[in-house]
Amino acid sequence: MQNSLILVDNSNVFIEGRKFSARRKGVYKQAYDERDPQDPSWRMDFGHLLEFLAENRPIIAAILVGSTPPTNDSVWTAATQNGFEVITHDRNMYGQEKAVDTEIVARGTEIICDQKTPGVVVLASGDRDFLPLVRLAQRRGWTVEMCSFSNAFAPSGAMAMEANRVRQLDSAFDKIGRYDFKWPY
Repeated sequence: MQNSLILVDNSNVFIEGRKFSARRKGVYKQAYDERDPQDPSWRMDFGHLLEFLAENRPIIAAILVGSTPPTNDSVWTAATQNGFEVITHDRNMYGQEKAVDTEIVARGTEIICDQKTPGVVVLASGDRDFLPLVRLAQRRGWTVEMCSFSNAFAPSGAMAMEANRVRQLDSAFDKIGRYDFKWPY
């Protein structure tokens, strides 16, 4: 059985999971809305997410990257307790996420290049910014799996076409998350 390298773009999975949940509950974007609605009650279960991504394969590393949360937020503690190495970066002065994708590419590249035997890169994101990592991994003999909610990527898009396997998180939605309160009210 091949070893797996798990790389998670926290914001991508969390935000797209909240959008998926809103649609699943029948809450859709209105004509006057600029953005898709997100279900504020949905939370990720990091242990079950890691279990789903690994598919019972040995894990070389499980890295979750995101933005620095407020000091009273326990989300990263939960991720760490469930097997992830958590790396955070501050947002810029406009509140935009910076350096997350770059961190994933850098850490993934480092680990892939350090391994003597190719394995499986499991990338939890549909973001095409990861194409250089996908291509490097494949050149070194690795299999690349893209795991993302169906609403976060186009099946004919570059990431979906270049990954060796696409796994939709939709099928694991009830396993990898939970609701903390009733929404919509």
